[in-house]
Amino acid sequence: MKNIYVIGVGLIGGSIAKDIKRLTPAITIHGIDKNPEHLEEALALNIIDKKAVLTDVVNADIVIVTIPVDACVVLLPEILDLVSDETLVMESGSTKLDICKAVENHPKRRNFLATHPIAGTEFSGPKAAIEGLFKGKTNIICEVEKTAFKLQEKALTIFKIMDMRIRYMNPEAHDKHIAYVSHLSHISAFMLGKTVIEKEKNERDIFDLAGSGFASTVRLAKSSPKMWTPIFKQNKDNVIETLNEYINNLTAFKKRMEADDFDAIFDDMESTNHIKDILNGIE
Repeated sequence: MKNIYVIGVGLIGGSIAKDIKRLTPAITIHGIDKNPEHLEEALALNIIDKKAVLTDVVNADIVIVTIPVDACVVLLPEILDLVSDETLVMESGSTKLDICKAVENHPKRRNFLATHPIAGTEFSGPKAAIEGLFKGKTNIICEVEKTAFKLQEKALTIFKIMDMRIRYMNPEAHDKHIAYVSHLSHISAFMLGKTVIEKEKNERDIFDLAGSGFASTVRLAKSSPKMWTPIFKQNKDNVIETLNEYINNLTAFKKRMEADDFDAIFDDMESTNHIKDILNGIE
């Protein structure tokens, strides 16, 4: 395993490349990105060793695709057309069903592995890449049985380098669960930010009055709309389901406020405190 091509050298792709370069320096990392400035940054920051173009993946041992999910659906079949029979192609999108369907009948489906490393920040671009971003984090793998066993082993070598935990899940279950634990939290952050911006017209008031609670809750609203809009579109049905349940809880909270039923509000918050036990150890 000598040549790895990373398509999309932003936060996720750049962080993967950093881990591989740090722990396996003999591997050459080639970067492919439609934004030439990203490639120049990635090269200057030593995230990649060389710039490349899509047709160069014919020389790849592994291709790692970390681009928005709508672009991934289009590009993955083209990548599989180009690679050799011995090449592993992985992607890291936040949705899985549409991506898996896009390649389900491809002659080289066995070369593809659908993954979702559950890690990230609200920042984007090569400068956002972080060494050790994935350490101890979970990586969801979907439809592993459809990937050639020897190529699965290549992937596991990479995941071991990144010190990730592995969980297997079908694409439908992945998209349903991730709507609750990831997609809904991003929508909540965006809409909280929208509400405050619309109400507090004076930006200085927001800056002066915002405490750490507001900052941490709205942090995800700084995420890239170019990345998240396609995610919501691909996972529309699951996202709507989660929103309905969330809105029902908000409506119930509002009604208790109106009825001065603060005992019920206390009980709701106390029972929800259990979330700290579930999430214990997650930074």
